[in-house]
Amino acid sequence: MSTLLPPPKRQKSAYSQSLKPRVPTPEPTPVPSVVVQFRSAEDGSNLGPAINLPADTGRDALQMLVNKLRGEAEDPLPYSFHLIPKSANAVTSATRVQINKSILADAINPPASTSSATFSPEDVFELWCEPQAVFRVRSVGRCSATLSGHASPILCCAHSPTGKYGATGSGDATCRIWDMEMETPKWTLSGHKGWVLCVEWDSREKIVATGGHDGQVRLWSPQTGQALGQPLLGHTKWITSLAFEPLHLLSAKNPFPRLASSSKDGTVRVWNTATRTLAFVLTSHGASVNVVKWGGDGVIYTGSSDRTVKVWSGVDGKLIRTLSEHAHWVNTMALSTDFVLRTGPFDHTGKAPKDDEEAIAWAQKRYTAHIAASPETLISGSDDHTLFLWPPQAASSFTSTATPKKPLARLTGHQKQVNHVAFSPDARMIASAGFDNSVKLWDGRTGKFIASLRGHVASVYRVAWSADSRILVSASKDSTLKLWDLRTFKIRLDLPGHTDEVYCVDFIADKVVSGGRDKTVKM
Repeated sequence: MSTLLPPPKRQKSAYSQSLKPRVPTPEPTPVPSVVVQFRSAEDGSNLGPAINLPADTGRDALQMLVNKLRGEAEDPLPYSFHLIPKSANAVTSATRVQINKSILADAINPPASTSSATFSPEDVFELWCEPQAVFRVRSVGRCSATLSGHASPILCCAHSPTGKYGATGSGDATCRIWDMEMETPKWTLSGHKGWVLCVEWDSREKIVATGGHDGQVRLWSPQTGQALGQPLLGHTKWITSLAFEPLHLLSAKNPFPRLASSSKDGTVRVWNTATRTLAFVLTSHGASVNVVKWGGDGVIYTGSSDRTVKVWSGVDGKLIRTLSEHAHWVNTMALSTDFVLRTGPFDHTGKAPKDDEEAIAWAQKRYTAHIAASPETLISGSDDHTLFLWPPQAASSFTSTATPKKPLARLTGHQKQVNHVAFSPDARMIASAGFDNSVKLWDGRTGKFIASLRGHVASVYRVAWSADSRILVSASKDSTLKLWDLRTFKIRLDLPGHTDEVYCVDFIADKVVSGGRDKTVKM
């Protein structure tokens, strides 16, 4: 039986089509043009003549225009923009209208919930421009030195606050101090009876503290390379993390910072570095304490394998509260003030304080300026593949209605354990590294996901930011370091050279220092 074909479709004639009623297409709403006067938020000066622009000109285009007006061609500065309503009597952060998308979206037709200020296309828009980085770190481009000396893998590294020196701890039971300007070895610090697992500088660059697999904490002078007294004994298992008391919390009469050390034995011990005696012990965790941080508000934060983050008073060691949202071990924590606390009185100008009193005053000024934009916040990362962004925990930082035990955000996206997390120095972004071979970027204030940086082919162990918050470097098991372009979220530069896993990396001034399983330090 032959197959019956369907009858051919009847084509509608042009005449029958013309009889259908036409639906009028709505005309697009015309975008108004506005007159914009760019003004510097630093000194109030005009950055050029007033310019006529479409009101929907995006923030990236506005940034490009300002850089053109200022003659920045090669490496443009990032800017933030805001308008000040004419009705505002006093200029405060509350009266400013931040331009995040465009003048049209944020000022002329803002969402009803965000702004009560009214702007008209007929206004002359005085757009205040604030540089997000007041200085520029030279781009890292090549390996300038490969220094050998360690006899075992390098497990930790840290730059000094000024960036003049680097310190590395190794499985050969020594810590080495390197001159970063001359790129030569300076001192070998010997005394530990096991691996050196962590190294930390005080913010005056006068003390280096090391913690080892032998449970000892040792203090050293970076000027002489000699040990400062006997080792600090008391921990029964290895040391996992060290944190110095912030400089601005000290007084000129007693300028010696205390040191907190966390251990696998489940305790945190706080030491007096002047007398090398124990001040107090923090004992409440039920498992290994993996990380300790000393905040600028005088609060000590500890993260543990008992799945909790605990907040303690830095004055007497009393437990303030327990944050228990994580479902697995807490591996890493970072404070939005980490960079400014670590560098103390030293900034990009290179000036050095003449005495302890001036150093404390400078450190206080830098810290106050940093938290003026946003208070000190904490982020914690865990084996449960998530991070939690926590609100300010010090009593001075929140009102009676605040709920400090409730996280601001739960950051999800990693497919495996979160190994390391770090705030950018300006606290605008957070970078997290995981065993899922990726680095992820998050908004530093809200915790919203920004981008996933992919390029590593094995677990990422550490991340580090440049001082101007414009360069991010990551160290991986795949034996490479990668520099990331934070505008395109692509690899800016691959830094090969290590012949095995890279365990640690640090970035201060314009030098990156890294070390790993191949026993060499690269700069």
